[in-house]
Amino acid sequence: MRTGRSRSRATAVIAAGVVAACAAVAADLVGLLPGLEQESISQRFERRAASPAPNLLVVAVDDKTFSDMHLQWPFARRFHARAIDQLRRYGARAIVYDVQFTEQTTARDDNALITAIDRAHDVILATAETDEHGRTNVLGGAALLTSIGARVGASNLPEGPGGVVQRFAPAHAGLPTLATVAAAAVHRTPPKSSFEDGGAWIDFHGPAGTIDTVSFSDLVAGRVAPAQVRGRIVVVGATSPTLQDVNPTPTGERLMSGPEIEANAIDSAIRGLPLRGTATWIALLITLGLGLMPALIGLRLRALVAALAAPVIAVAFLLVSQYAFEHGRILPVAVPLFALSLGTMSATVGGYVIEHWRRGRDAQRSEKLELAVSDRTSELRDTQLEIIHRLAAATESRDQATGLHLERIGRLCERLGLAMGMTPPDAETLRNASLLHDVGKIGVPDAILLQPGALSAADRELMQRHTAIGARLLGGSRSPVMRVAEEIARTHHERWDGAGYPQRLTGEAIPLAGRICAVCDVFDALISERPYKQAWPLERVLAELRHERGLHFDPAVTDIFLAIVDDLDPALLSPTTAARPLPGASQRPLDIGDFRGP
Repeated sequence: MRTGRSRSRATAVIAAGVVAACAAVAADLVGLLPGLEQESISQRFERRAASPAPNLLVVAVDDKTFSDMHLQWPFARRFHARAIDQLRRYGARAIVYDVQFTEQTTARDDNALITAIDRAHDVILATAETDEHGRTNVLGGAALLTSIGARVGASNLPEGPGGVVQRFAPAHAGLPTLATVAAAAVHRTPPKSSFEDGGAWIDFHGPAGTIDTVSFSDLVAGRVAPAQVRGRIVVVGATSPTLQDVNPTPTGERLMSGPEIEANAIDSAIRGLPLRGTATWIALLITLGLGLMPALIGLRLRALVAALAAPVIAVAFLLVSQYAFEHGRILPVAVPLFALSLGTMSATVGGYVIEHWRRGRDAQRSEKLELAVSDRTSELRDTQLEIIHRLAAATESRDQATGLHLERIGRLCERLGLAMGMTPPDAETLRNASLLHDVGKIGVPDAILLQPGALSAADRELMQRHTAIGARLLGGSRSPVMRVAEEIARTHHERWDGAGYPQRLTGEAIPLAGRICAVCDVFDALISERPYKQAWPLERVLAELRHERGLHFDPAVTDIFLAIVDDLDPALLSPTTAARPLPGASQRPLDIGDFRGP
């Protein structure tokens, strides 16, 4: 019976894995996952380090060119003739002109361009217009082009999912593409058999701006060093966004100009198309393998183990796909990972269905255990918060401050944290953590802590140690509340301008929790009566906060606090006081410069 149950379970689980893999392949065939696959390719390009392209140079008709030359586009062809002559004199290995010359202009300009091309010889010209036989009207047609030694390539590039340009074809409408023509001019054309369906992958050197670029205006004015051109394949074209020849690529969010894309495509063709996709049968095997893997793990162990192992498998596969990408192979990612997800769910559900009849009792026990763990977790959290409140209250009682100060500080911090965009759980953590902001006063002698008048320099130094003492008391905890409490205890007396203590941190080097608590702590201290001061009116307190904005306090935190003051609970704006002045206490107003806390 046990063997029969095991055999049935194995059959069901493996069948579930096969179904999951087939479902993933079907989802890909009906076009449900192209966006995910495209995103995975982009992520691989972005994670790969940019590589130099010493054999490439882009001459850019950019914003600087328009500023320097004060010309309207398209430029008169005599300027392009000057550029070609300069590139020839400087020793360019090949000149690829990604500007279309199909219409006649003036005889002077047309002849200047034709003559410059003839002098340079073997210039590659671009066009996006051909007939069904690959014929073009570039500079009047094939006869003139042949006589001056020029070649023409189609500048059309196919768009992938989301309009992303990442491939190039061997030809377009019967005309070889610009990349293949340029590759043939300097090396050799990749055989058509090496092009995949949809075109060959462009092996980009990096994001936009990776390939060396000089301005067209600098070239024609002679401001480009010959060494920058000599021996390089030079692509000339429009890069200014106003000319609308910029496109998304998988290398990053920044759009890339057409000439830089063509330069990358030409280099990919010269290098023999180093970046390649994966054969369909290999992709199917990968998908089937990942779809079956959770089922196979579930057979040997438990379905839960298979579910827990799935993220590890996914991460390992992503690392493998990135390694393969950096060595010239694009593995499919979206479909195999979808198969892994479906396989994990199928293996889990299949195993549960087969063994449900004998797992009922275990499920009940597991449910009771989960409830007990939940109750225990809740109890531990309540106990932790109670300890925090009691410890904070004990600290407050030592310097005669009202215990309501703690509640007010916590509520102010929580309210300010929410206004600054914290999630409610994070703001609640901040509220509870702020209760321990002065816990380090446990280590301050009573003679200093309870002194009603001003502190001497030596006493002030001892008082300031409470921040380090508090941080040591709270440090090393794994509890989120205690970690935030440690930050607050250590940094709530730091100042934005670096004049605080104990570390004299400045600006955003002070943790946000400490910056929030600093504002709330001083606000409550100023607006409340203390043994050594009278309560300040609200208007005076707000004026003081504005005065200390950018000095004592984070300007952004101060601005948001001032913006929410009118919406605060009135009890937080005019707190009652349970503290009585110590005998002989000075009634001097509190000076924020020597503020020593509540």
